[in-house]
Amino acid sequence: MQGYAITVVASPVEGAALALADPPAAVVADLWMPGISGVQLCRLLGAEPATERVPVILRGPEGDRHSRFWAERAGATAYVGQGRMGDLVRALSVAIAANPTTDSFMQLVGEGEHDIRDRIAAHLDAALFESVLASEVRALSVCGNFVRLFDLLSQFVARVTSYRWLAVHTEHPQWLGLHTHPAARQRSEQEARRALAPLLPTGMSGSPSLSTIPVVAVEDEDAYADPVGAPPILFPIKLGLEVIGTVALAPREQPHAKDIELVSIIARELAGPLRIAALVEESQRFATIDSLTCLMNRRAFTASALREISRSQRHGNPLCLLLMDVDHFKNINDRRGHPSGDAVLTAIGQLLGKELRKADFSGRWGGEEFVVALTETPAASGLGGAERIRAAIAAMAVRDTAGELIPVTVSIGLAEHRNGDNVDSLIKRADRAMYEAKSSGRNRVVRESSLPTPAPAGGDRQAA
Repeated sequence: MQGYAITVVASPVEGAALALADPPAAVVADLWMPGISGVQLCRLLGAEPATERVPVILRGPEGDRHSRFWAERAGATAYVGQGRMGDLVRALSVAIAANPTTDSFMQLVGEGEHDIRDRIAAHLDAALFESVLASEVRALSVCGNFVRLFDLLSQFVARVTSYRWLAVHTEHPQWLGLHTHPAARQRSEQEARRALAPLLPTGMSGSPSLSTIPVVAVEDEDAYADPVGAPPILFPIKLGLEVIGTVALAPREQPHAKDIELVSIIARELAGPLRIAALVEESQRFATIDSLTCLMNRRAFTASALREISRSQRHGNPLCLLLMDVDHFKNINDRRGHPSGDAVLTAIGQLLGKELRKADFSGRWGGEEFVVALTETPAASGLGGAERIRAAIAAMAVRDTAGELIPVTVSIGLAEHRNGDNVDSLIKRADRAMYEAKSSGRNRVVRESSLPTPAPAGGDRQAA
């Protein structure tokens, strides 16, 4: 009555064959049918190029939320209650108007039941493959940091396919994970950087060069050391509309047929775990970093110093600790304002970050006090390092809120690690030396061992 040419078939297999042979304007089927369900029919037609745009309207029990949910998840254009002919006609009208076709309907060809079932089985296998891969990648959300995440990802991918190298680059923060054979490390890194370089954002101020991005390398024989292979497969990692990184896989000379699909699934599912790892790392960093100076806070420095003291005691390596205090800092705050005082502390934090070796570490001990650990450094060398820091701070050009230069100097106390020292005793001796530096004129370095040994408690009373 509505002017449609209708073909009715007795089984879903026959209907699927008709649709694949001559794509219709629309397909109407029950959700639950013997042999092939409406869900499977939707998946089959949606996966075939000839019928991927053919609307499928599924019928089921009226008001059954379970059936409606599965119809929507299968990709059905609409779900209507059985017997609701008005709803069915309206759904047909909307679906066909949105997907106009030139033919009125379809005609039967020699597509057998065996072929249709094979196609459905193949699509179900592909869906299972995708589901398992997606589940494995999503499970990486519990890793908490990029290093652990990439290590587990490389172990997983190496079980699924063979490759020369696997790389993951992230934008914020900047990381480059690389899984490679130990014998091919240098070549793999060069190839990965070349492959990923064109995908970096350009024209953005402050965008780092790929050559400066730190590499997290996993080197083992799960990757292959082949000198040549097929071109790398690259997919962007997207979180919504934002590109947050890239996955790249360098296949061997004969890539596996599913390598492209594998990398595509990894890229699609990796965004969530990467963002969670970045958030966890950022929260951990905020918990250990002083927000004003970007140095370690007191708790983080104490933990690092404790590890370094244990290492020094175990291996006999020298260790020096510097405790420094900004001279006349209260006057800076009182006369120039607290923002100017903050500018001084920030400048000292930046200077320490530049002046120290990678093996050394520093922190804000509290207020205007800073602490520095010089690892594997005897006292004589520590004095030289402390003098360089003192001179560099005195030469800084820090301006107050009015644009005027602020004279900045520090008094530094140095203590060398002794057997039996802990963090508190080492800090206490450095603090004594720093107090002496301030008492003797400020803007100087004093070594704790050059001071007279304090008299034992009660010693004066005994002498009397």
